[in-house]
Parts: sequence; structure tokens; C-alpha cells
Amino acid sequence: MFPGTPGRARRWTLSDLDAAVRHCRAENARGVRCILDALGEYARSEEQARESLERSSATVTAIDEHALDASLSVKMTALGASFDREAARDSLLRLCDEARKHGVGFEVDMEGRGLVETTVEAAVACAREGTAVTLALQVSLDRTPDDLERIVRHGIRPRLVKGAYGGDVVGLDEVRQRFRTLAADLIDRGVPFSAGTHDPDLVAWLAEHPDGTIEFAFLMGLADETKLRLAGEGRAVAEYVPFGEQATIYVARREAYLARLAEEGRAPVP
Repeated sequence: MFPGTPGRARRWTLSDLDAAVRHCRAENARGVRCILDALGEYARSEEQARESLERSSATVTAIDEHALDASLSVKMTALGASFDREAARDSLLRLCDEARKHGVGFEVDMEGRGLVETTVEAAVACAREGTAVTLALQVSLDRTPDDLERIVRHGIRPRLVKGAYGGDVVGLDEVRQRFRTLAADLIDRGVPFSAGTHDPDLVAWLAEHPDGTIEFAFLMGLADETKLRLAGEGRAVAEYVPFGEQATIYVARREAYLARLAEEGRAPVP
């Protein structure tokens, strides 16, 4: 059991980088690439931000050394954005540079509304340095269509997600429709993107479209059957793999997500 975290966290997270490497190697053998996240969001001090930076840097090295089909995912609050946005941006660009030099994929997660502009700007700055970047965008925010156009112009691959941090719309039907509208536009234009959803209707709809543009991105602990089925069909599939002791906040979001679905009488893809 992780310190301060319920035992069920084992469903959602792994204990450390070694465990993440082993897990990723096994997933790669099944045709699934991994998105590794060294947990540490909402760092509250320079020391915590520095430790998070070091964990993420070690993750880049491990992906390279073990020749994993994997990318690094980073949250800006893990790098100190809650108290020093400029320093967090500098740290993100440092990781971006390390990932590029090691030939490792680089992804930036989106967080609360107050950090959206800072996060988009940092991802654009990273892309300008020549790194292939993926940026998560929450379809529940009204600003997302404009942000989507902005990042696509800079060659950043979007990862469309519904949004776990609170948005401008909360009804699942409307959020689902926004997701479909944005995804359909990307498909029509042939813009590669990652679809971060466990919604059965959206996954089925996305699977109707030809391979080559869409990557199906799922969370560790969900959709294991669907991951393998899609990978077996030759579709691009990724699994988000968080690891480390600082799992409490992340696990709470996952549990809240399942609880909300249950209230709506729905369930994620198997």
C-alpha cells in the first residue's frame, strides 16, 4: 500500500519507476505503448518541484535505456506552477530538451482552468524547439476549439479528453457531443490526435474511422479488454501509467470519475 493512499490505488498506479518499466515492457509486447507519469502534482515547495523534475528526468533515461515504446507525461503543477510559473516553464522546457535528445516522446497534461494558458504557452515553446509534443485539451472548456487550432498550427498533437478539473459544461451528453465535434473535425482534416476516453459510445464511433489518424488512449486500471482488442486489430493504443508514492490526488480523481458514471447509470468500456 502506498503511504496515505487506499489499497485500491494498486489498480490505478504503480509503486515506482522499476515497476513502471516492467509494466510497460509487458504492455509493449501486447502492442500497447505507454505514457509514463512520475506522480507529483501540486508541488508546494522548490524542493518538491525539484524532486519531481528529477523523477521525470529519470523516466526519460529509463525509457531510452530500456528501448520502451513509451513517452513521458508531465503536469506543470508537479514542476511548481502552483507557486512559480516561470520556474515550472523552465523545468518543462528542460525536460522537453532531454526527451528530444533521447528520442523519447513528450506529453503535457492539462490541469485546472487557471493553468490552461500557461500550459498551452509552455507546450508551444517546447514545440518551437523541435520536440514532438502531445498536449491534452479538455473538451468541457469553451476555449478549447481555439486552443486546438493554435496547437495544431504549431505541430502539436492534441489528446482530447473530457476534462476532470471542472469545465464550462458538466452534462455528459453535451461534453460527449463536444468531443465528437472536435474529433470529427480533426479526422476530416487528417490531423493525427490521441483520444483519451473510456466512453463506450465514443470509442465505438472512433473505431468506425480508418486507422492512421487516431490513437486510443486509456488509463491503467480501465479498459483492459478494449485495449487488447483494438491493439489486436492493428489500431494505435496507448496506456497512461502513473507511478510513485504521491498517488492520493490522482486516485481520488479516478474514484470520482467512476462514481459520476455510476450516478449516470453508465460504465466505461470493459
